[in-house]
Amino acid sequence: MKEPLIFDLSSPGRRACSLPAFDAPAKPLAELVPQECLRQHDAELPEVSEMDVVRHVTRLSQLNFSVDTHFYPLGSCTMKYNPKINDQIASLPGFARLHPYQPASTTQGVLAAFELLEQTLCAITGMDEFTLQPAAGAHGELTGLLLIRAYHTARGNPRSKVIVPDSAHGTNPSSAHLAGYHVVTVPSNKQGEVDIEKFRAALDEEVAAVMLTNPSTHGVFETNILEIAAMAHKAGALLYYDGANLNALIGLARPGDMGFDVVHLNVHKTFSTPHGGGGPGAGPVGVKKALEPFLPTPRIAHSAADGTFSWNYDRPKTIGKMRSFYGNTGILIRALTYILAHGVEGLHRVSEVAIINANYIKAKLKDLYDDPFPQACMHEIVFSGKRQKKQGSSARDIAKRLLDFGFHAPTIYFPMTVPEALMIEPTETESRETLDRFIAAMRQIAGEITQNADSLHNAPFTMPVTRVDEVKAARELDVNFVKRNA
Repeated sequence: MKEPLIFDLSSPGRRACSLPAFDAPAKPLAELVPQECLRQHDAELPEVSEMDVVRHVTRLSQLNFSVDTHFYPLGSCTMKYNPKINDQIASLPGFARLHPYQPASTTQGVLAAFELLEQTLCAITGMDEFTLQPAAGAHGELTGLLLIRAYHTARGNPRSKVIVPDSAHGTNPSSAHLAGYHVVTVPSNKQGEVDIEKFRAALDEEVAAVMLTNPSTHGVFETNILEIAAMAHKAGALLYYDGANLNALIGLARPGDMGFDVVHLNVHKTFSTPHGGGGPGAGPVGVKKALEPFLPTPRIAHSAADGTFSWNYDRPKTIGKMRSFYGNTGILIRALTYILAHGVEGLHRVSEVAIINANYIKAKLKDLYDDPFPQACMHEIVFSGKRQKKQGSSARDIAKRLLDFGFHAPTIYFPMTVPEALMIEPTETESRETLDRFIAAMRQIAGEITQNADSLHNAPFTMPVTRVDEVKAARELDVNFVKRNA
């Protein structure tokens, strides 16, 4: 059933609130507001009752796909279920009611939590120090690259290039460019890993950093990572770790032990916070000791004498402030709650189950969808819909059709190295029963394409909004409401 616009529910004279009579001395609006700012006509607002509003908004909310209601297999996004205890802890008055301008003496609890989170992230990643300031993953990338630039500048040469493999996370090239670097792209080999010989040829004395996502967006682990790190360091470059896919490693391996010098983490992904549609997020950045002097200011200081916490602004080599105040507190507290609730063994199990779930889907679907990288995957699987494209249906058709089965679409057309890419990440939070239903839907869709590929071109068929002409919608954008029967 298609939900009407709230304007269509409007009836003259209805109100959703009842205000007391105005008992202050009345003054003409002209004395309070300049004439040119006054409306000439009443605003065209819907006239509805409170019950109309509540039911309308509730019905709209039930039309949404969300992690709480549907399987959300967005590859590279790690859209896992978010335990409600995380929200409860972050909503405690001691966290939620703080004002960012309060003096440190009145915020000792949250500062202690921040320090604990920094120490915990260091232990998980093998880094020496962390900053919690960056507000998102790409913001963390920029922060890390500015740290790398400051490090090289202090050594007498900021360098001019950053190597970004074609299997890296999509925002890496943009962040490197924004930081003032020339981006050098290195291709992948047939296994989906970095082509070592092409990488060797790209290394020179102008390379400031190598940005890697490991596992890569191909869903495979870089088995030559130690060799890559050694080559980069020998050339004087630093190794940067994009934490978008850390969900495959927590408790199993640490980027710091692989030779990475700078790490950013998408804690809203790996450590469970509702996100999507632009936020909320947090992208803490960890570094090895040599880069610690350049971390954003302020830093949390913990007095050994009396155990109190304060802010340290005395950092002459800092890259400066990357964000207002210290970070996205609500997201950071949720991440800490998730980590403490799982513990060491629980985090280890998180990655194990995420990898098992992805390989289960891979094994059940590789006979129907092309598998460009036949080795075992990590936490996500990348299929190619080339076979279905030849039959007349695209990856977009498959994604749209999945909506009719009650599943959010996977990531499509990314990574761009895989034609008709279908990037599926089940995470560790989905049961085998859910995975089996998803697999059955994907198999049915493959069968539908074989029988009549044209039938998918108008999918989805059961959603309130069916297939739209995306090109026309972009070119002829119309967001104005036109009253019906006017």
